Amino acid sequence: MKHSPFVVVVAGGTASGKTTICRAFAKTMGASLIAQDRYYLDVPEPRGHNYDHPDALETSLLTHHVAALKAGQTVCLPVYQFHIHKRSSQTERVEPSDMLIVEGILTLDAEPLAALADLRVFVDAPADIRLARRLKRDVAERGRDVADVIDQYLGTVRPGHEKFVEPSREVADVILDGCAPVEDSLQRLLMAVTERR
Repeated sequence: MKHSPFVVVVAGGTASGKTTICRAFAKTMGASLIAQDRYYLDVPEPRGHNYDHPDALETSLLTHHVAALKAGQTVCLPVYQFHIHKRSSQTERVEPSDMLIVEGILTLDAEPLAALADLRVFVDAPADIRLARRLKRDVAERGRDVADVIDQYLGTVRPGHEKFVEPSREVADVILDGCAPVEDSLQRLLMAVTERR
């Protein structure tokens, strides 16, 4: 009989370092990794849209997929196309595995999703570091204007962080320093998983 996958749910603010840590951890553990970003709903008009509110995401579907994987079922994940702000008609098939990592800014804010976790993790980083990283990423990698990035940060990202993301750290079992070397975070995660398995 197959064991249920060990589920690690990771939250943290924008550009806190959670995706980098999760990718490295998934590679080390041979784990499946699901980003909450896949579950954004279609956006007819992206300018001024609040991507940092729980209503922007179909977290109920993500929760359903995680529960199905825990039950040993195969799921088909949505593929979100960020350049057009819509989901693709294609999906990505994922088989159950021994370990599943779910990451996103609002993963621990969603109680039904957090309840499926065997380990809850919050990646913390100071606001100025997160803003600097986001500016660098969005301008260099996504071709965005500096003023636009700052307007979005002040208009929706920071308020969303303060209202939804930051309070969710209270339910975390482990809090990682998003400014520390990735290797340090991996060691802490490995220890936490070993203790709970």
